[in-house]
Amino acid sequence: MNKFHAKSRNLLTFALAVNALVVGGVMLGPGGGNTALADAAPNFTPIPANEGSAPEINAFLTADQKQMPPSGAVLFLGSSSIRLWTTLAQDFPEIPVINRGFGGSLIQDSTHYADRIAIPYKPKMIVFFAGTNDLAYGGKNPQQVLQDYKDFVAKIHAALPDTRIVYLSINPTVARWKQEADILETNHLIEEFTLATGSKTEKLNFINSHSQILTPDGQPQPSLLRSDGLHFNTEGYKVWTSIIKPRILALADMEGVQRLPASKPQ
Repeated sequence: MNKFHAKSRNLLTFALAVNALVVGGVMLGPGGGNTALADAAPNFTPIPANEGSAPEINAFLTADQKQMPPSGAVLFLGSSSIRLWTTLAQDFPEIPVINRGFGGSLIQDSTHYADRIAIPYKPKMIVFFAGTNDLAYGGKNPQQVLQDYKDFVAKIHAALPDTRIVYLSINPTVARWKQEADILETNHLIEEFTLATGSKTEKLNFINSHSQILTPDGQPQPSLLRSDGLHFNTEGYKVWTSIIKPRILALADMEGVQRLPASKPQ
C-alpha cells in the first residue's frame, strides 16, 4: 500500500484548512527540546500536489508563512474529527490552541508531516486524534495502529522531548460500528502503551471518551453525528468537549501553557 495514499480533495476541504488555523494570539515561550529539528527554521515550501493531503497541508503552510502560530500552545492534530472542529477556539477559550486536522489522514500521515505542521510550532502539548481511518481503509490492524502511534510519539519526542502527547480514544460511530471490536482493541493497546511508557516519561496521556459517547444500552448515538453517521455534528462536539476538556485543561496547566485573558462581555 502506498504510504502517502492519494485521496480526492475539493475546494471545501481547502477552505476548511485555511479557516481552521491558529487561535489565541498570545506569544509564549518555547516549549520542547533544543534539538536541531525543533530549532530549524520553518519550511514553507509546498508539498507535491500529487500527495493526497496536499491541499490542506499547503493551506497550513501558506497561513504559517503569513503568521506563525504562537509557540507553547496546545496543538490539536489528526484526522477529520479535528479538521471539522470549527468551534475549537470557542470551546477552549482559556488556552491558545492550533488546529491542524486534515481529512482522511492516517497516523502515519501525521508522522510524515510532523516536521511541517507540528514540530515548528513547539507546542507544549499535542492533542492527537487518529487511528479510525487506519482501521477503516488504511489496511491496518490494532497492533499496526499501535506501532504507527509509537512511531509518531518517537518522531515528536526526538525533536520535542518535553512536549506532552495526549491521545484521544477512537469513538464509536454508526458508519463504522462493524469495526467496533478492532476499535476497542486499538484503544486498549494504546492505553496500555501510554500507562507503561507514560509512567517513565510522564509525557504521555490517554483520554477515553468512547464509553461515554455510547447509549445506555451500548450503542452509538446517531443524534451526535452528521448525516454520514461518522463525524460529529454540533451537539456531538459539545458532548465530546464536555468529556475531554477538564482533563486537557488540567494537563495544559501542568505543562505551563499560558492561560488567555478572559474575554470581556459584549
